[in-house]
This record gives sequence, structure tokens and C-alpha cells, in this order.
Amino acid sequence: MKYSIAKFSFSGKNGGQSIPSDILQISKDLLMSIAGEAGFESFEETAEGVNGYIQAHLFNKTVLDKGLEEFPIPSVKVDYGTADAENKNWNETWESAGFEPIVIGGKCVVHDALHPYEGEQLPIRIQIDAKQAFGTGTHETTRMIIDRLLTMNLNGKRVLDCGCGTGILSMVAAKGGAKEIVGYDIDEWSVDNTKHNATLNNVENIKVFLGDAHVISHISGVFDVVLANINRNILLEDMPKMCEVMSAGAAIIFSGFYTKDSMAIAKKAEELGLSLNKNACDNDWCMMEFTKP
Repeated sequence: MKYSIAKFSFSGKNGGQSIPSDILQISKDLLMSIAGEAGFESFEETAEGVNGYIQAHLFNKTVLDKGLEEFPIPSVKVDYGTADAENKNWNETWESAGFEPIVIGGKCVVHDALHPYEGEQLPIRIQIDAKQAFGTGTHETTRMIIDRLLTMNLNGKRVLDCGCGTGILSMVAAKGGAKEIVGYDIDEWSVDNTKHNATLNNVENIKVFLGDAHVISHISGVFDVVLANINRNILLEDMPKMCEVMSAGAAIIFSGFYTKDSMAIAKKAEELGLSLNKNACDNDWCMMEFTKP
């Protein structure tokens, strides 16, 4: 998979004056939101600004440039340059260090598979060995979906995990009683990582496919629960395909987008005949659950 790197820098529009630290941090957060809509999937804050990483074929330069032209802080100017990213594991340092155990909903603990866990024994325990894949429970969007899954009756349900990443949501669904889970991801690293984590967690009722939402049309049957922790633009584009494989009364849970984008998600869902069931927010990230009549 070919990746590109964009190096974003910030400066004051009036004479290049320095930007106060609080405004700079807000600017970085806004920039990452705008770049996420253009297809960027991971970011690294630097002393100069932000580095963004993206699969080269997903880079929507038009969307990025328009977003920067309309940057909501008038006094801040954002510049960037792009280059091919070195073919390496950008998460290697973080992966080797691991992450602290995360307790969600008082029922589930997610911990790093590389380090022994000696904490409180909860009903659901998920170990994750993250290899260039999103989903350890450290991000607000992942936590919100897991928290919701823990309150649902998944016994005997068929679950679709769109953009499965590490497979963490699939693991929680399996431990929560789901009969069968099907996952897919456009990134080969993620597909392999989901399979690897399924083995670590003794989950045998999951199938994982490589590809985008078009793979849904090759999967037989319908689903009782659909999970999609993906960025806003992909959600809006792929939502019709996801809805086609939902059974009557099925739930679909979206996250991966900011609160400000919730209206666009809700509008598209309404057009597809879905009804809003629940929503939640955490640090300006949003989760929305809809049901199909």
C-alpha cells in the first residue's frame, strides 16, 4: 500500500506573528478534522505543526484545499507540502511501547497483548496486538461503540464490522454473544491484524475480507448489527451499501466523525429510511445509532 505524507505548518496571517499556544492547539485539531475529510487516516503532532499520513489513492486534494481556504480561524494560515511516505510501519515505536489497560463500561477491559494484565478481572477481556491498525480502545470513537455494545443483547446476532482495523469491535461482539461476525478493511495490514487478534482472543466465528464497501455485495445474508467507525466522507458514501444488508429492525452504529458532522450523517441516514435511536459525544467526537424499520 503506497502512502503519502503531508507536512502542515501554521503561521499568523498578519506579518507572520507567532500564534498563542492555545490557538495553535485548536488550529491543529481543526486541521486534523479537515484533513480527515480529505482521506487522511493518521496524524503526528510536531513542533512545526502536524504530519498527516494517507493512502495515496485516497487523497482528495480538492477537499483539503477548500477546507484550508475556509479555515475557521481567520488569523491563522496553514501551508502544506506532500511527498511519498517511506514504506515502513509508522506505529512501530508506539506498538513496541504498548498501551495502558482501558476499562470500558465497568464490564470490559482492553489491554496490550505484549504485556501481562494483572488488573481487575471483568466479564469481557480483550487483548489487542496492534500492528498498523486503528482500534485499541484508546480513542473516543472506539470506546463509545464498545460502551454501547456492552449494553446490547448480541446473543445469536450476526454482526458486520466495516473498516475493522484491529478487529477490536468484532472481538467485543463475539465475547458479547454474537453468533457470527464478518469484517472488512481496505488495508491489508488491518485484515491480517484482525485475524491475528481473533486468534489471540480465541474468537473463531469471524470472517475477514480485504476491500472497501463493495465487498458487502459478495457476502450472503443480512446482519442484525452493523458497526462503522470510519471517517465522515466514507460513511456518507458507503451508507447505502451498509443499509442494503441490514435485516428488519437491525441497528447500525456510526462513529469516526466530529459532532459538527452529525447533521450530515443524520440527514443521509434519514434519506435511507433509518431512525435515530441513540447518540453520544466525547471530546467533540460523535457516535450515532440508527435502526432500520
